[in-house]
Parts: sequence; C-alpha cells; structure tokens
Amino acid sequence: MTGTTRSSSGLDDRRKRLLFRCWHRGTREMDLILGRFADAEIGNLSEAELGELETLLEVNDPDLYAAITGDKVLPADVAGALFARIKAFPIADGNA
Repeated sequence: MTGTTRSSSGLDDRRKRLLFRCWHRGTREMDLILGRFADAEIGNLSEAELGELETLLEVNDPDLYAAITGDKVLPADVAGALFARIKAFPIADGNA
C-alpha cells in the first residue's frame, strides 16, 4: 500500500488536513501506522479526539514510533485514549 485509500470527499477541512498529515509524516513507518488509522477512523472521531490527534502529530516521528513499539513512554498529556487506539490498530492489510 502506498497511500490513502480513503477519499477526503465529504470531510470537513480539519479532517482533510489531519488525513493528509497522517499520510505525510516524513517516515514511511509512521505514514503507514497513522495513515491507515486515519483512513479507517477519521470520519468517526469526535472533536476531542481530533484534538488528541493534532497533539500526537506534533510529536516527532522517532519518538512517536518508539512509543507505539513500546520502547518509549510519551507524556500522559499526549498518550491518551486515542493513542491507545492507534497503538492497538492493526496496520497490516492482509495483502503484504
């Protein structure tokens, strides 16, 4: 998979921006983790969850990847319920 499979059609500007940012992180690993999560969930996230996602996107890729793989702990104000959902989200699509 090389990028988003979800159209941004029908999304508000904030969600469109976040979808784009999830797929354009700077490292391929984070693109796949956050991008696939965003493809599946962006339309269903609450305003509070969108805020949590925006906060997570401010964390640099190496630190965020280390936290997702369990090698680092993020501060509590960053690693909330949405982070736990992202961490548990299956990134493999079965075609790899």
